[in-house]
Formats: sequence, C-alpha cells, structure tokens
Amino acid sequence: MSKATKNQDVPEQVKVRKAKRERLLSEGTAPYPVDVERTHTLKQIRDAFVVDEDKAGTTEQRADGTVRRYLGIGDETDTEVAVAGRVIFMRNTGKLCFATLQEGDGTQLQAMLSLAEVGEDALKRWKSDVDMGDFVSIRGRVVSSRRGELSVFASTWTLASKALRPLPVSFADMNEDTRIRYRYTDLIMRDDARRMMITRVTVVRAVREYLQGLGFLEVETPMLQTLHGGAAARPFVTHSNALDMDLYLRIAPELYLKRCVVGGIEKVFEVNRNFRNEGIDSSHSPEFAMLETYQAYATYDDNAASTQGLIQHCARAVNKLVHDNWDPEQDPDSLVVTLADGSTYDFGGEWPKLDMYDSLNEALQRKFPGQPEVTIHSTVDELKAIADTIGVEPGTGWGHGKFVEEIWEELCADQLDGPVFVRNFPVETSPLTRDHRSKPGVTEKWDLYVRGFELATGYSELIDPVIQRQRFEDQARLAAGGDDEAMVLDEDFLQAMEQGMPPTAGTGMGIDRLLMALTGLGIRETVLFPLVKPER
Repeated sequence: MSKATKNQDVPEQVKVRKAKRERLLSEGTAPYPVDVERTHTLKQIRDAFVVDEDKAGTTEQRADGTVRRYLGIGDETDTEVAVAGRVIFMRNTGKLCFATLQEGDGTQLQAMLSLAEVGEDALKRWKSDVDMGDFVSIRGRVVSSRRGELSVFASTWTLASKALRPLPVSFADMNEDTRIRYRYTDLIMRDDARRMMITRVTVVRAVREYLQGLGFLEVETPMLQTLHGGAAARPFVTHSNALDMDLYLRIAPELYLKRCVVGGIEKVFEVNRNFRNEGIDSSHSPEFAMLETYQAYATYDDNAASTQGLIQHCARAVNKLVHDNWDPEQDPDSLVVTLADGSTYDFGGEWPKLDMYDSLNEALQRKFPGQPEVTIHSTVDELKAIADTIGVEPGTGWGHGKFVEEIWEELCADQLDGPVFVRNFPVETSPLTRDHRSKPGVTEKWDLYVRGFELATGYSELIDPVIQRQRFEDQARLAAGGDDEAMVLDEDFLQAMEQGMPPTAGTGMGIDRLLMALTGLGIRETVLFPLVKPER
C-alpha cells in the first residue's frame, strides 16, 4: 500500500488531531508530558464534597474518619486541588468553558475555565488545543456551579495526553462486535463494561478466598505440554525450536494437579488459562479461564457440596459489590442476583440432584412416548435408532456413552434452569473417573447445570493405575478410529499413579461461565479481551 493510499484511509478527525500534535510540538508544548500535577482523584473530591441545598454549610464525619462538606448552589470554597482525567464532554461558550473529566473507575467531575480566572492566553489555548478524549490536569478551587454541579474552578490547566482518535458519540454507536474489538473504548464509554471487569476481579478473588479458607493450596502447572490430556478436547499445536518438537497448549491442568496429590498436596487448586481448538459461540471460547480443584479423601458428594458453597460465596461477593450496604446476615435474599436483563436468579437453598439415565428416560417418554428405555445395556444400534427419532445426527465412532450423553443433551440440557447436579455418567465418556460404588456401568461424575448450560463438573477420581491404563488404551483406539478429541496415553502420568494416589475428588469449573451465571451476560462480555478475527 502506498503512502498516499494510507493517508486516504485515515479518518479526517485523526488527521486534524495529528496536525494539532505537530503544532504543539513546534510551539514547544509537550502533548505527552512525563508527569502532570494531581493532588486528588475525582472520587476523592466527590466523597469530600456534596451539593445539597438542604444541608448547605454543614459537615459530616464519615465512618472512615474523613469529613464530608455540603455545599449549596453557587457556593465556593477555599479548597484548592489538582485533578486529572479524560475529557468526555466539552462546552466552550465565549468567556466560560465547561468540561467533564472522567477517571478510570468511571467517576466524573466538571471543570470550569473562565477568562477572568485563567487568563486570555490559557483560555485560547484550551479552545484550540483540547479535544474530546484528551487527558488534562486542572488546578483550581472546589465550587458548586450556578446549576448546582460540583466543579473545579480552574486557575491553571495542562495537557496530559493528546488523543489522536475521537471517542464515539455515545455507547449506542457501539454494537457488540465493536465493543469487544475495541474494549479499551468500551471501558471508556460504558459503565457496564467497567462494572463487568470489576465483577470478574471480585469473583476470582472470592474463589481464591473460599478455597484458601478450606485449606486448599494454589499451584501453577505447565501451559505448554508434550502431551494433551485431562479432557476430551481438540488441542492447539505449536512447535519448540529449542527442543525441535511439537508441543500442545494446555486443554486442562488435571493430570498435573493429580501429580500434586500423589506428591502429598492433599488439597490443591489452580485458576488457569486453557486452550481448546473448537467452536466459538455464546458459551464457548477457544481460550478460557478455568478452576480445577482436587481433594484427597473426598468423593463426588463432597465436592458437590463445596462447589455449591463456592458459587454461593461468589454470589454474595457480587451482591456486596453491587449493593454498598448489603448485609448477608440481614438480607434473606442474599443469594438472589440481578442479571443483565433485569431478571433475578436464586442461588440459595440446597441444589437438587438428577440421575442422567433416569432424567433421560423421563424426558424421552414425555416427548416421544413409546420409545424403549435407555439403560447401561442399550446397544449402539438401539441408541442410534432413538437418536434418529429425536433428530440427533451421530458422529464418527460414537459408542454407547457418547450416544447417551448427546441424546440427554438434546432432550434435557436446556430444560434445566437449575442450579441442579446431573449425576452418574457412562463409563466410556468419563475415562478419568471412578466406577460408581454401587451402580455398575456408570461413573461417579456430576455436571452442574445453571440457566440451561453446564457450569462445572466433578468426579470421584479414578486412582487405580491398571484400570486407568485400560481407559487410556480405550481412548487411543477411539483416536485411531478418527476421534480427534480422544485422550492420549500419558505414560508419565501413569507412572505417577503407580506411585500411589489416595482416594480423591476433583472439580472443574469455567470462570467465564461462572461470570455468565452470575451476570446473565454472554461469554464474550465476561472476558476482557476475547479472541476476534482481525478486521483486515
């Protein structure tokens, strides 16, 4: 592309602002100074002063020891401050200019510049140099405007950073794809975007807080692995030049966390990034955050209870974030969260449990009366006939377990508003899970469903290395038959198991999906920077 063509692609506003930058530099004004004066944040000013005509002239001692002053309309103070922020609104009217400044947490404050206070030269420079989106530093007195707006009445001002691209006129101009692609602009324009980011940080902190309170230790496991394991998923493949070998981006940390249990770390967890080379939709992302926990001397009943407690702890944390005066001891609805569409969802009470085969048969008879009952003894041909009847297209090499799960998914999954634990999955599709202690043909595994989607999964872990080897070999045969999500035989992990592993329960939960459950948003809104295709 020629230089002339590149220039034609640059928006007019960007050209104008770049020209301003060049002019500022030629005049000896730094458009990007290393530092500017800032004595107070905008939030500190907002906390210290309130415009309230009824309380004007009074003060209030706050719980944190600071004093809040109440101003009337048009009141002035002798308090001089220096504040900084991004200009998100401007109104230049002759001898008096107004600007709204915004800082990172979304707090806004008005700045006023008058000819009498800043002088002719400074006011002229303000009008010619400053655009919407620029960062500025303002020094002046805290006042209440004639319209009752808390303001800083400027005596001096300094350009802190020149924005070369204009802000959107409003957040309404940004569709979902634009918001995600330009998340930095989204964070500037929308309170909801900032709130989602803060909510995510709060929830991850609550996850760690809860598990550490139960005595779990947090560890870090490899993200680059020589074998992909711990889940049935298609991996991303990369190459190490130093080792001259292909490596895989982690699809799950399970096999390494189990090595920790073998090594004597009896309660272990990791909040990690996983990568699966699969589809992208409203609840799936190729890169995602996940929590996995492993606890020695526990069963899938135990980790169902702790998972419920963990999610309820996160719901309380979200409510506390949203409602400043929220008191979980006094609020009987403390586990009812408000979703993005204004509806509510209750995470309270004891969550019910459903058997996979029982719930499948109940739904099958309700929707397709007369169909044969599905049991652990149902043949592949029988299951294929049921799949054809209900409209499930079978994949290559599907066995009994895959058919059962896919039929159940079609008939039951979106009917589960939950929270509800679906238990006792087929052996074939749960190669790392212990056989059920009293029900032949199924494993001690549950999936937690919330609002119609799977949020978490838990197991009584398989700890017999001989049976684990057999399961891996079964998976290898599936892979040889064309299943690109089948697990590979991990000899090093088997050697670790042969060292001896105590009875253990494990869980996995998507952090992104946990945010979806707590907020009602899609996965791309809960991730700060989700993967998007380049525009060109």
